[in-house]
Amino acid sequence: MPNGLNLTDDQIVALPLDELALLILRDADRTNAWNWRSWLLEARQAGVKRPDAALALSEAWNWLDRHGLVVWSLTNDVDKGFEISRKGRQLLQDGLQWLRAVERLDVELVPALEHVARPQFLRGDFETAAFAAMKEVEVQVRAKAGLGTGPDEVGVKLMTKAFRQGGPLFREDLEGGESTAQMNLFQGAIGLFKNPSSHRRVDFSDATEAAEIVLLADLLLRLLDKI
Repeated sequence: MPNGLNLTDDQIVALPLDELALLILRDADRTNAWNWRSWLLEARQAGVKRPDAALALSEAWNWLDRHGLVVWSLTNDVDKGFEISRKGRQLLQDGLQWLRAVERLDVELVPALEHVARPQFLRGDFETAAFAAMKEVEVQVRAKAGLGTGPDEVGVKLMTKAFRQGGPLFREDLEGGESTAQMNLFQGAIGLFKNPSSHRRVDFSDATEAAEIVLLADLLLRLLDKI
């Protein structure tokens, strides 16, 4: 069995590449491995016989490298030496769901969200990232509509006042149904993802859900820019 992975050749080949890579990273951390070529050679000696299984292990190491989870060793200059990166340590702590969510956000966000949401997300503070993203939508809608901060100018009430027919952000260039749909989109997003966080603790432990909320806020801000 290779380096404590306890996998047969069939299992190695059948595993998705990212799951295999995470198992390898955990084993490398557990065994204090420092040279990926030596790890592969030991895996062959420990029972990996089939060429396709050995190739899968090599591909998994390449996957770790391409995703910035291992880096060239800073403590020695031995060929093939590596260290687990800070991102790799985060992966070991939070698992593949966290990494997949981070990569889901690997797109250019509007500048405001780059500053108020992405840093919190990368630190693993998903609730703050999601709330901050939707709060930014509220702030920019208020500013663009020229509205104040009265009791009727927050949350869903603000979206209604800004986007309703005759409101400052009502789009005359759209067909009536589309203009109403745009108002409903902003109302629903703020009502579902921003207002509850304002009134009670919301558990955004699902990193993928939090990433989607940030991306929704990004879309709303891009639509706002077109008005």
